[in-house]
Amino acid sequence: MKVILLQDVKGTGKKDQVLEVSDGFARNYLLPRKLGLEATAVAMNAVSKSKAADAHREEVKKQEAIAMAMLLKGKVIIVKARSGENGRLYGSITAQEIADALEQQHHIAIDKRKLDLAEPIRQLGNTDITVRIYPGVTTPMTVHVVPGDK
Repeated sequence: MKVILLQDVKGTGKKDQVLEVSDGFARNYLLPRKLGLEATAVAMNAVSKSKAADAHREEVKKQEAIAMAMLLKGKVIIVKARSGENGRLYGSITAQEIADALEQQHHIAIDKRKLDLAEPIRQLGNTDITVRIYPGVTTPMTVHVVPGDK
């Protein structure tokens, strides 16, 4: 019997895979547990439409991420921090502070985990960072640290 797996089944196959399994295995295990569906023409069509819809959603998300990257590219984020002599900061600038400053200055909300800092910023001046917006979509930005009170 041909079945379409609705979930990953250990030792059998992955989700949305079409397999030829024994009738007993399908009737007694896969179908009652809602792990599989008989591979009729209607079910095959539904699976292919579902895959196409998922691909379209992913493509739309990627296009939005590319548009966001173009919007962010080359922007400078200014962060004020208390500093001592020789431009050394008291503490460091964290990814959360950069994300907050980006939202405040450019009205764009980015999760702090998407900001790639090679190491915490501990000096005044410019530091280049990378923003990972989507898998495979990144953009460079500059953080300019100026003296001031926090």
